[in-house]
Amino acid sequence: MQQTVDIESIIDHYPGVQESMVFILQDIQEAFGYISLENMQAACDHVGVPLTHAYSMATFYKSFRLEPVGEHEIHVCLGTACHLKGGPRIVDELERRLNVHAGATTEDMRYTLETVNCLGACALAPVVVVDKEYVPKVTAKKIQKTLKTITDNE
Repeated sequence: MQQTVDIESIIDHYPGVQESMVFILQDIQEAFGYISLENMQAACDHVGVPLTHAYSMATFYKSFRLEPVGEHEIHVCLGTACHLKGGPRIVDELERRLNVHAGATTEDMRYTLETVNCLGACALAPVVVVDKEYVPKVTAKKIQKTLKTITDNE
């Protein structure tokens, strides 16, 4: 993510009250792709709470990221239907192809591989979301084609 906004312009948009914290964290993540410790501290200073308060909030909500993410995000569903139809094999295939474990980002910052408990698309099982686009009835061959499409478009 490009950092076209500075942290102060985000923080100053909100009143300096504790109730603003979640909104500030959301905007920080939207602008920078994740919430750095430095930016979290700036938000805490603005609303007058200790860093532990913001950290506990950021780690409670799964949607907040405390580490940078790759250029491409891949989410593999491991809900019941996806699990039964091969979700774990898809994770294994992606880990092998990308040389990264689920929950991590490749060293070159190109891919972040995540698993999710359910995407609510059971009829498409197994399903993977690549850069917010659903890929239904995924197979190892479809994964290979999807990754090739990403590479070809870069």
